[in-house]
Amino acid sequence: METVFSGIQPSGELHLGNYLGAVRNWVRMQEQYRCFICIVDYHAITQNYDPETLAQRTLEMATDLLACGIDPERTVLFVQSSVPEHTELCWILNTVTPFGDLGRMTQFKDKSEKQTDNINAGLFNYPVLQAADIILYKATVVPVGADQLQHLELAREIVRRFNARWGEYFPEPKALLSSTPKILGLDGQAKMSKSIGNTIALGEDDDSIRQKLATAATDPARVRRKDPGNPDVCNIHTLHTFFSDEERIQWVRSGCMTAGIGCFDCKKALADNLIAHLQPIRERRAHLQANPKEVGEILRQGARKARTVARQTVSEVRQRVGLWS
Repeated sequence: METVFSGIQPSGELHLGNYLGAVRNWVRMQEQYRCFICIVDYHAITQNYDPETLAQRTLEMATDLLACGIDPERTVLFVQSSVPEHTELCWILNTVTPFGDLGRMTQFKDKSEKQTDNINAGLFNYPVLQAADIILYKATVVPVGADQLQHLELAREIVRRFNARWGEYFPEPKALLSSTPKILGLDGQAKMSKSIGNTIALGEDDDSIRQKLATAATDPARVRRKDPGNPDVCNIHTLHTFFSDEERIQWVRSGCMTAGIGCFDCKKALADNLIAHLQPIRERRAHLQANPKEVGEILRQGARKARTVARQTVSEVRQRVGLWS
């Protein structure tokens, strides 16, 4: 059984973009892989954030992951800062990572433009810690979107440099690209993002979901009810492909292209199916929210399991690089 590693920042409550783009795939992967899912709080502090809410957002993220179906009996779910071997390995990997390679990372450039008052060394060094996260557990598979391919390729290069200097040890992780199409936000323009405010959270109530979908962008060609449209450029149709059955999807496509249905009808049908899909998730979430100690214990157990593997890896790495112990 191959090992998978994936991480997610503690942004608090999950939204549909997180769920469709990553989490539902992680749930499926539990059947085939040995999975390590990490809430990467060290990565989170490279950006501007509120330290008073970080721990709570971490707990909320863990709650939602469990509610979505991450099973602690099959997946090691833990918090990055609970396993100090991540940062120890990162420092060692720094010594085989060229400065120039980090300077070429597009995410560093993008984030630097967004937080010009806080261009810190951690932001620059982010991909090295990401590489340490992955190879600490000798993961061979990393589920990623296209925007993370550059970081993963750097991780593979770091592995090659480590193995060339200190002997063959780490496997090169390979990308498992998501087949999920890009999930746009309710504005129909940008990727779903809490900072933009174009999301639907998994824990939102029925009325809120209906209200948000009612104002969501559709095909701009459908100015009037009688105007036909193109479902392939409509984000509401894209969401139908995840939450509606084949018969309903065909009804949406045909109705849109012939103006047989209006956008209001399309959105109402999506809301009904989305609410039905989210109902068991919200029920599990409510139980976990009422029992935060249960979630905390799962994270502690996950950290213990992760550290068992991480300590062994770092012990062997220390011997290879010649550190005193």
